Amino acid sequence: MLRIGRSAALLAIAARVVLAQQGVSPGALDDALKALEAGNPAAAEVSLREAARAQPEDYSIHFNLALALSMQNKDAEAEAELRRTLDIQPGLYQAEMNLGILLLRNRRAADALVPLKAAAEAKPGELRPNLLYADALMAAGLGAAAAGQYQVAAGIDAKSAAAQLGWARALVSASPEDAEPHYRKAAELDPQLRNTLLELAAAFDKAGRADEAITLYREFPESAEAQSRLSALLAAKNDFAAAIPGLEQAVKSAPTAENRLALAEAYWLNRQAGQAIEQLQFAVAADAANFELRMRLGRVLRDERKLTQAADQFLAAAKIRPDAVQAWNELASAFVVSENYPQGLAALDRVRALGKEIPGDLYYRAICLDKLRQLKPAMEAYRQFVATDGGKLPDQEFVARQRIRILEAELNRK
Repeated sequence: MLRIGRSAALLAIAARVVLAQQGVSPGALDDALKALEAGNPAAAEVSLREAARAQPEDYSIHFNLALALSMQNKDAEAEAELRRTLDIQPGLYQAEMNLGILLLRNRRAADALVPLKAAAEAKPGELRPNLLYADALMAAGLGAAAAGQYQVAAGIDAKSAAAQLGWARALVSASPEDAEPHYRKAAELDPQLRNTLLELAAAFDKAGRADEAITLYREFPESAEAQSRLSALLAAKNDFAAAIPGLEQAVKSAPTAENRLALAEAYWLNRQAGQAIEQLQFAVAADAANFELRMRLGRVLRDERKLTQAADQFLAAAKIRPDAVQAWNELASAFVVSENYPQGLAALDRVRALGKEIPGDLYYRAICLDKLRQLKPAMEAYRQFVATDGGKLPDQEFVARQRIRILEAELNRK
């Protein structure tokens, strides 16, 4: 938290004699200063307001009153007293500093620029005013100017980790490669800032510079979040084997459905179907009402020819979203391929009821009816399929034409 300095409370000492001449006991000011030092700003405020009424043009009283008010988070009143101080004593360094800090604390960075610039210019060789001015520039969205001011601060104190980190953050969006040495210098000066390198990794990632992001994420094997993103980038480069260890660690650290799904996809693409199914089953068990997880598990099971298990997942998905035509289509396919024709036909009826029937559905309908020896409806379904498919499924069209002739002949014999 930004804190307003207390050392300038001593500015009030010079006011004692003047106050005595105005009929105010110097003890009032002594009481105020003692209260401030004791951390009792409310008591100080009472004494300082008494002093301000007697000597309204004494800047030191207004300054200390602002300090007492700010310590009580009465920021609007504190700001007014600091501006009054500067009206009486323009350019007072500590007042400029405290006003700038107060405005920054209230997220008024643009307003803080003027007093903090004045403070920095008044003390060009001191780190704090120059660093605070850089912070205000950054908070005001003036990244390029902030970078230049952080450079000034770093020149004042080469061991300032804050200056290096601010410099890095001012550069990272526009030029992550220029920001990198400053992130690394900040972490060298203060090891607790090492994790800020993840900001740099994210910037490279956002810029589509996967190789640089991968290099940085690899520096954080202890971070589940970093390893998860590393694995995603490796998977995007089709390096699934390399992606798996990080995803396994992410699941170990945070066994969320999202992490399990990412690991399952890597396993699947690395031809480790058993492990993929296991992770998807864990994910579904943890989030049984997740439609997408049910569908993904069903499709993996289907591709592994575990059709009964696949049908169970597609049916569960269809119950979660009864209007999801893809779930009913997948369910129908699993039933038909596993030769469970009555249930396949029932699933196709749901697709038809949703008004989403496609030529492939007609083909499956024809097969079901054919196998169930409903010859005339089967022939009609085959004909509808051929009429609507438009050559997209040539092998199935060939089979359908053959079956139409056979069924037509069979029906004519009856």
